Amino acid sequence: MMTFGICLFIVLMQFLWKFVEDLVGKGLDNVVLAELFMYAILNLIPLALPLSLLLASLMAFGNLGERLELLAIKAAGVSLLKTMKPLIIFISCVAVGAFFFQNEAMPRIQVKLRSLMISIRQKSPELDIPEGSFYSGITNYSLYVKKKDKETRMLKDVMIYDTSEGFDNMSVFVCDSALMSISSNKDFLLLNLYSGQRFANFSQSGLNETRQNNQFVPYSRENFKEKKIVIPFNSGFDRMDESNLEGTQISKNIFQLGSSIDSLSSRLDSVNVHDRKVIGKNTYLTYRNSDAYKKVETEETALPNKEQAVEPLKKKTINTIDFDSLLNTYSNDEISRYVGFAANEAESSRFNIMETTQKINMQKNIRMHKVEWHRKFVLSFACLIFFFIGAPLGAIIRKGGLGMPVVVSVLLFIVYYIIDNIGYKMARDGVWEVWQGMWLSSFALFPLGVFLTYKAMNDSALFNPEAYGNFLRKILGLKKKTIYETEQSVDINTVPDLASLNVTPDQISYMQEMSIENLKDIAKNHSEYSYDEDTLQLVLSVLKYKGASFFDVKVKKINYVESQSIFNAFMKNAKIAMLIYLVIVLFAILSVIIKLSFILSSLIVIAYAVFFTKSFICYFDFYRSVDKKTRKNMFGIIVGSFIFIWGFYPYLKKNIEREMIKIK
Repeated sequence: MMTFGICLFIVLMQFLWKFVEDLVGKGLDNVVLAELFMYAILNLIPLALPLSLLLASLMAFGNLGERLELLAIKAAGVSLLKTMKPLIIFISCVAVGAFFFQNEAMPRIQVKLRSLMISIRQKSPELDIPEGSFYSGITNYSLYVKKKDKETRMLKDVMIYDTSEGFDNMSVFVCDSALMSISSNKDFLLLNLYSGQRFANFSQSGLNETRQNNQFVPYSRENFKEKKIVIPFNSGFDRMDESNLEGTQISKNIFQLGSSIDSLSSRLDSVNVHDRKVIGKNTYLTYRNSDAYKKVETEETALPNKEQAVEPLKKKTINTIDFDSLLNTYSNDEISRYVGFAANEAESSRFNIMETTQKINMQKNIRMHKVEWHRKFVLSFACLIFFFIGAPLGAIIRKGGLGMPVVVSVLLFIVYYIIDNIGYKMARDGVWEVWQGMWLSSFALFPLGVFLTYKAMNDSALFNPEAYGNFLRKILGLKKKTIYETEQSVDINTVPDLASLNVTPDQISYMQEMSIENLKDIAKNHSEYSYDEDTLQLVLSVLKYKGASFFDVKVKKINYVESQSIFNAFMKNAKIAMLIYLVIVLFAILSVIIKLSFILSSLIVIAYAVFFTKSFICYFDFYRSVDKKTRKNMFGIIVGSFIFIWGFYPYLKKNIEREMIKIK
């Protein structure tokens, strides 16, 4: 219930952002807004329910996995599928309830919401005349007010342009002040004008001729002390009759949709039959409609074989006429006239052959009915799919709370929403069959749910990077190599004196203040404390200076032979990658001069990518144990090297050789 409330709030905010322009500035009553939000919330349940189930299942099984409760359940001999069994029954009940909600409640909700939204769009905006600028919110009127008093509703220095009788008969009112009010039925705006003038054009014959002669247009001028103007302005809220939407697809349940689809399909079939008859009558091969052709055709069908039908056809064949010689017998004016007749005849035939608008609207209406029919089932199936994605995924990720589950669920739902919209538009526009478009999202995510459930039941390390690394090594033919550390005793004779070290006095005094036990601990575990070799030498020299014994000091050393093996593998693959890089550059230069094979160029680029990847796997293996800080810059080094490996190769080689000297 918590995740459902959160998801419903999110989609409601999306609804507000989408229709905020239709709501702002209308002066809607709080009751109307509350009714609109209530219908919007009910209408958005099909969108929020799958997302909430995905998030809830992710959180529930993520918490169980994070607290090792799933591990205890599996250790007790209970499989994951059996653990999910009560929830599967619950989600099945939710899916059945979602179907009945879609079939029974949603048609009524959609009718009420759609009619309310249309009524809100048709409502005139709230009258708010600004100061110092023209206001054109009233149809056929433009008002200018210099100042206004909100308490007394008095307007100062008013100018009104009235174009209700046409622009040619425009009237202009200019007055010192005006009192604005609205009629009791809220259908008219009443203005009492004080101390002003009215200018209007004369409506007389010959006015257009006068304008064409660029002469002044006569006008009338009226002075008044008080004048009343009535302006049509509907400021009330008129609800649309819901019966206007009763015949649409959004107001029907599954049985009504099926009946409408059958009746509309029958009507479309009858229109197609009529079109075929019209096509036969208006064919351009007009000789087929002649009595002679029909008679020949009848005799041909009556004959026993085609050989006997040849003679009647030859006898009744019309003599051919050379079209060019026929045209030469007419003048240019006659040819132009005949061509016009032919074009008109073709246009008339095209109009009669297919009633395009009627058929397109009928086909679209059938598709929209089928879309609504399939939508009744898609929601229920989506609830099941998202549960079988969220529960196994939570068991694999093993992260509860509102952190990781929210991120994963939102990403998955965005993918589902995009695929669902693509399928809906394809079905609506007739590009795909309706069932293909409406079930596209389910077809796309169902295999993912099956795959995740299978992986979770078999405890697969789906999100373990090392598993994918091993798979990549297997494809590239690389064995995993690790530089092992060995503990070696320290020979006091190889430890340098403090005076010979290149360190600052502050570093020496800091180390000398430490106890012998702390210094020995740093020497033994310097790699875990991220101390370099110089610091280790300083610690050993301070121990020697303090006269400490070295028999119990064993320092971890990196295996030089293994490091050298990995270094050699890196050099080998990097050199091959550089040679292939030169071939790619050569091919790029030659492609400007001659056209090269696309397949050959692609194979060369793939070969470069393979050897480049192998070299950096070795580079990563080397630094995994030697210098963990270098891994922080790994991404930038990889990208730069792939673009220009010749520039980065000396830098990489120098770093590894420096580390090899330290290891040795």
